[in-house]
Amino acid sequence: GASAPHALIVDGDALRRARDDARQLRERFRPERDTAARSARRVDLSVGGLVALAYPDRVAKRREGQPGRYLMRGGGGAALAGEQSLTGSEFLAIADLDGARAESRIYLAAALSEEELRALFAGDIVREEEVLFDDATGAVQARRRERLGAIELSEVALRDPDPALVAGAFLDTVARRGVSALPWTEAARRVRERLAFIHALDPAWPDVSDDALGASLDEWLAPHLSGMRRLDDLRRLDLGALLLERAGWKRRAELDVLAPTHVEVPSGSRILVDYSDSAAPELAVRLQEMFGLVETPRVGGGRVPLTLHLLSPAQRPVQVTRDLAGFWRTSYFDVRKDLRGRYPKHHWPENPLEAVPTRRTK
Repeated sequence: GASAPHALIVDGDALRRARDDARQLRERFRPERDTAARSARRVDLSVGGLVALAYPDRVAKRREGQPGRYLMRGGGGAALAGEQSLTGSEFLAIADLDGARAESRIYLAAALSEEELRALFAGDIVREEEVLFDDATGAVQARRRERLGAIELSEVALRDPDPALVAGAFLDTVARRGVSALPWTEAARRVRERLAFIHALDPAWPDVSDDALGASLDEWLAPHLSGMRRLDDLRRLDLGALLLERAGWKRRAELDVLAPTHVEVPSGSRILVDYSDSAAPELAVRLQEMFGLVETPRVGGGRVPLTLHLLSPAQRPVQVTRDLAGFWRTSYFDVRKDLRGRYPKHHWPENPLEAVPTRRTK
């Protein structure tokens, strides 16, 4: 049966043993060395309090939404045996249980109030801030938690969490999702591609691969996360500038020489270089703008010829080559024949090296 005043599963002999164990335990510990014993002298202990002192690792909290099932301080699970008056108790102090199962069966326990639990184990309660990234909202969620071992006593949202914890949550998320998930703008992506091209030529330049950037987030990204709470806040960062800072600002001028953003062609146009393939940068330009140029333009300090995508007046590729001189000598004449038929109003000279380059489309 159960004793109504204390909501106790009663076993007279076991209860007497629990009381004796608790009293002996209290006498054994000196007040200055044991918080629970010290607290016990200041409160009028209930039966549950006495049991908790005797078996501190068997303090348990009811699992949310699971009446009769409990999580013990040490992390183990326990369930009340059959229908018991203790089923509705949020906290229990367990005196006797069957430890042979994955979830032990409780044979003897008493209800314990949260107030008494906090008084008895005040020195063991851990208070910590936890900052996690919520994938569903795309934002950092911060909370302060109190726990006694595996038992969570309270959790409240934090409006102003520790900035270092927030930065850590951002970095963990970026590391998990990968650097490619960062909000790279077109300009930032082009800076990264130029740096990757130079690194392929000279490993002394910083590696900007996903693996390298992911392994060094603390160095180049973390210092710039102040005040950010949402993943969208990262859009405020100029990631290209951060990569240049990581490379060293003294290398900025060298970058422009080795991997120029644009190349000027004979027509006077400045054409954007595509470094997305670090082994073979590309230049897409109308064929007519290249008249008179013998050699293929180069980057990387003259070491790497650009892959030329020579375009028709309609911006469609008619030839892809890294050997412009060879193209003029051979394939040009077949291309010229085709273009004269499709674009008869345009000038397609027999000798392209002596022709005047033009940007005109008609």
